[in-house]
Amino acid sequence: METFNVLILKGTNFRIGVLALICFIEVVITGCASSIQFRENGMHGTDELAPPTEMITEKLINAEREQRRQVANEDLDRLLVPNPPPYVIGSGDLLSIVVWDHPELANGSVASAIAPTSATVDPGNATNAAVGFVVDHAGQIQFPLIGMVAVDGLTEERARALLTTKLAKYLTSPNVTLRVLAYRSKRVYVDGEVKQPGLQAINDIPMTLMEALNRAGGLLPTADQSRIALERGKARYRINLRDLVQKGINPGSVMLAHGDVVRVHSRDESKIFVSGEVITPKALTMHDGRLTLNEALGETGGISPLSGDVRQIYVVRKTAERTRVFQLDARIASSLAMAEGFELQPKDIVYVAATPLANWNRSISLLIPGALTSAVTATNRQ
Repeated sequence: METFNVLILKGTNFRIGVLALICFIEVVITGCASSIQFRENGMHGTDELAPPTEMITEKLINAEREQRRQVANEDLDRLLVPNPPPYVIGSGDLLSIVVWDHPELANGSVASAIAPTSATVDPGNATNAAVGFVVDHAGQIQFPLIGMVAVDGLTEERARALLTTKLAKYLTSPNVTLRVLAYRSKRVYVDGEVKQPGLQAINDIPMTLMEALNRAGGLLPTADQSRIALERGKARYRINLRDLVQKGINPGSVMLAHGDVVRVHSRDESKIFVSGEVITPKALTMHDGRLTLNEALGETGGISPLSGDVRQIYVVRKTAERTRVFQLDARIASSLAMAEGFELQPKDIVYVAATPLANWNRSISLLIPGALTSAVTATNRQ
């Protein structure tokens, strides 16, 4: 190495220096490993080998696709309600109850005979409260003649029948009209990439996922339709509208329940990071939850023809259990089809390794800046 430096630095016998340099390149390239090894920090700060690399094959692609399908179907089975039940009365609801031909039984005013629709009722308006019956915390209302009546969990029809039966002891053939004047017992919360996030009251119209999104003003252009999170108690579900439509499932059959939280994620939260030996390394936004390895490489300009190693295309994925590393060898004839079939997940890192020659050139450039260029330039002048 000292002899080589003398030849380069002193500017003598350049041809011999170039020949020595070429021989050195061949030795280094021959000794270079054909693949890289990912390492991670251990518990005590020491380097440990990462999990073994999984080659991207047709078998792996089919296994990943089957796993996604099973998870999606498992969530759907718990959320789909083809025939939603009618609304049931709950604590806090405001009821309009009219006994025809008996205006004295109205709650303070005959005006309660004309029950406004839920869209025109302000639950906090004291005027509305004066002409209705509020269901208390125990699920009961106090009605003239019959006293306390439990209506919690009953539909309008069943509550009307119950009042009619109880009033029949005091009145001849009572004709009862019962309607929910204000829906205040059940709500859902819609947040995220919607125009009007906030609370949505559940009323006589079934509160499906699409109904809740429409009441919130619809999705924003930045919304990711593949990542709609539904939180119900301690359970959390991920809904992909795109997959539902492709499977022929009506998104309107996804029924929400009281206390549900619907959160529409942004596309910016579902990015893929492409780095290494590509033309334009950058972060990519997924297309409604879908981006293949082939599309990711294409959107970054492809693998660099000067320094990229087509044998070493890696996908690093962090899961809840462990870190997985996938590798694609683009020299294989079916590699393009496998790259198109391998679907990426949010936060995946696509890395294209450099060729051994590119690594060597960079190492030499760091050790002897401009040495190779000087040697070649001087040789051409002789």
